[in-house]
Amino acid sequence: MTTHAPQAAQNAQTAKLPGTLDEAVEALAAMPAAVPVAGGTDLMASVNAGLLRPAALVGLGRISEIRGWQYQDGHALLGAGLTHARVGRPDFAALIPALAAAARAAGPPQIRNAGTLGGNIATAGPTGDTLPVLAALEAVLIIAGPGGARREVPVSHLLAGMDMLRPGELIGFVRLPLLHAPQVFLKATGRTGPGRATASVALVLDPARRGVRCAVGAVAPMPLRPLEAEQWVASLIDWDGERTIVPEALTAFGEYVAAACIPDQPPAQDGSPQPLPAAVLHLRRTVAALARRALGRALS
Repeated sequence: MTTHAPQAAQNAQTAKLPGTLDEAVEALAAMPAAVPVAGGTDLMASVNAGLLRPAALVGLGRISEIRGWQYQDGHALLGAGLTHARVGRPDFAALIPALAAAARAAGPPQIRNAGTLGGNIATAGPTGDTLPVLAALEAVLIIAGPGGARREVPVSHLLAGMDMLRPGELIGFVRLPLLHAPQVFLKATGRTGPGRATASVALVLDPARRGVRCAVGAVAPMPLRPLEAEQWVASLIDWDGERTIVPEALTAFGEYVAAACIPDQPPAQDGSPQPLPAAVLHLRRTVAALARRALGRALS
């Protein structure tokens, strides 16, 4: 669960299996070339493709403290070792439904049983299903470092490269607010059944702050927040009543989100408009449809 993936010329020959988060950090400090591994779904894909040859591995599977979750001052503190299968269970879905929906959409059962929340974050792949949900919920990461150090980093900062993991650090926990309000995650894939997202949308309502938070995944290297679209549609919702808006506003919101995340091309040198390529235009329409449906479901 780290963004550092040092390479060596030969296959892994050393493996450590620490029992605590601090022991794992110590093991990484002792073996700077080591790669931490939890579920291994992304790591093994890189190894099998010949892109990574780790000199050593630090297995995180025995660290029980990062494989559970707990309440903390109106928030949920999630261990980075939680599997997608665990996050997708009904008891978890009752608390953070959008994250549970994203975990259930993360792939076939063998992937969900092995892949972890922390691994999804550390890999930071554009199509990571949990990432737009974490961005919309404004999640905060608890990072473990040498000497028992802990620091907090907004997940958006890590995904944007504004605050990277330092050598020897690991993602220990993820802190999310418990909003007790509708949340929706939707994604489109290029085929029927589980698959990588071509576009995804996470949308959450925050009645306490009378806000709508939306994040779009898979269309850029990191999830995108259409902040102006969020503020605009939040101003139209009857927060003191039944939280309804007119259907035309739903359509406009979808188009607003899509245009913000997939903008028009700059005009040509002569000032004439440049049409979007057909594939990009289709992607924009897909994002618009997902955003419209997500808001409609959240308000229904």
